[in-house]
Amino acid sequence: MTRLQKLLAAAGLGSRRNIEQWIRDGRITVAGRVAQLGDRAGPGDDVCLDGRKLDLDATGAPARELLLYHKPVGEMTTRSDPQGRPTVFERLPEPRAGRWITVGRLDVNTSGLLLFTTDGELAHRLMHPSSEIDREYLVRIRGRPSEFALGQLRDGVMLEDGPARFDEIVQDKTDGSHTTFRVVLHEGRNREVRRIWSAIGFEVSRLMRIRYGPIELPRDLRPGSSRLADGEVAGRLARAVHLPAE
Repeated sequence: MTRLQKLLAAAGLGSRRNIEQWIRDGRITVAGRVAQLGDRAGPGDDVCLDGRKLDLDATGAPARELLLYHKPVGEMTTRSDPQGRPTVFERLPEPRAGRWITVGRLDVNTSGLLLFTTDGELAHRLMHPSSEIDREYLVRIRGRPSEFALGQLRDGVMLEDGPARFDEIVQDKTDGSHTTFRVVLHEGRNREVRRIWSAIGFEVSRLMRIRYGPIELPRDLRPGSSRLADGEVAGRLARAVHLPAE
């Protein structure tokens, strides 16, 4: 028997976080009883979402799919937007089975690598802080920070939701009044890169994610385009969070 949110996530029905919210909202039943957080079930149990029976047969589970997407500036990382802005999901191909689950987010003004998977357990582990999966960004700022300022970024600054720092920071190039850096951190807090720079008085003018864990943004993947990862690439990502490669 497996915890309900883990069972449904492994079946590609959503991320663990989303499924936990469905349970809190009373949308899931097990054998006709409204499920509670902590409940367990097996693939053969009568599990329903909004009254519809779910197929949780582990032997028929689809193979894990991983999609690399080059998000352009201006797209929302949501399935729909109340303001009618374009979303990343509008450009994605249909998966063979299940549905695409976003691995983290990028804000509307950030571009670069965004990962999608049909495996809810993989998505959960990649986003969980305990996995400490590093992310690398190319960040362009206004001005030229001193060595003292860069030391502050490495040592850590205090944000409203706690301390934060870059694990690595390397200057890439200087262009007039702007400087570009490569920065690495292992958290995914909301707008964290921008807020870290802002804490020492610098404004980010351009931000692009170029790596998520072992997966790099392919140089030939144009903004707005996606590509299915092959088994070797998907396997590297799974192994990074101690899941078996398929």
